Amino acid sequence: MATLEQKKAVQKEIVEILSNTDAVYLADYKGMSVAEVNKLRAEFRKEGITYKVFKNTLVKRAMQEVGGYDGIFDHLENQSAFAFLSGDPAKPAKILKKFIKENKKPEFKAAVIEGALFGADKLDTLSSMKSKEEVIGDILGLLMAPITNVVGALQSQGSNIVGAVKTIAEKEEN
Repeated sequence: MATLEQKKAVQKEIVEILSNTDAVYLADYKGMSVAEVNKLRAEFRKEGITYKVFKNTLVKRAMQEVGGYDGIFDHLENQSAFAFLSGDPAKPAKILKKFIKENKKPEFKAAVIEGALFGADKLDTLSSMKSKEEVIGDILGLLMAPITNVVGALQSQGSNIVGAVKTIAEKEEN
């Protein structure tokens, strides 16, 4: 049994993690072997995602202290594991989706991304989200397309004019 000081230390750790997090994914790891949990943790670690198992009550207290997580409280039941990250919110969903497909577990419960709650039925949607960098790239591509078209048109017009001038010059020389 953990002492009150130990629980407070864990809660403080969770508050610190939540304070530096853009997204929290919640999964029920019931029925997973230690080897499976370690394999999933390694997959998350490769992508810079923190994956931890905490007591639901300590996580709830920490979330109440940080604020903005009220919607996920109903999902804090049974055996919960948490993936915390800053950055691309689709990464954990992609990892979970692949892992669940291969192992039939863990069960995805919910995610909170920048204050928005996504339920268990949204894993496919979350895993298909583009990263911030991909969205910025798409926007830049859209913005650059008209400029590229204009430059291309000017170059083709220029080559026609240059070609016409050369032809006229050659005719006059002859």
